Amino acid sequence: MAFKNFSIWRGRLPHWRADDVTYYVTFRHRRDLTVPESTWLKDGLVKADGKQWELLIACVLPGQTDLLFRVRQAPDGRPYELSQIVEKVKVRVGKQIIKKSEERFSPFYAESYDRIVRDDGELEARWQEILDSPVNSELCEDPEEYPGLWVANHE
Repeated sequence: MAFKNFSIWRGRLPHWRADDVTYYVTFRHRRDLTVPESTWLKDGLVKADGKQWELLIACVLPGQTDLLFRVRQAPDGRPYELSQIVEKVKVRVGKQIIKKSEERFSPFYAESYDRIVRDDGELEARWQEILDSPVNSELCEDPEEYPGLWVANHE
């Protein structure tokens, strides 16, 4: 499969970038988040929706966060850098958590794992995996009950 404007950059992990693709991103937390902390993170991720990305689904579990989204174009015509979007939210929410908890460090690791979703089958599988994650983690019996889950309303 050929990607439009494909590039690779490397932090601790390789990060693939291309135009007009869907990304799956996950990141672990240094410690389990409380319910209010999870809500702050979910709200921060959702707040960026429509501006820099089109968020399809997001789930903030106590120990990790999973997302599916498409990056939008900046005013200069280039796509926003997805790590900038995710990392800005993690930094902002991390500072909020530090202020409330008086901890020394943010509960989020610095780098996220991201992957270009290759096809509709993978998109459907990842979407279902994220949707089912609160139930599979035994946090609830119905995903609709889980406050850390957000699903786009595409009608």
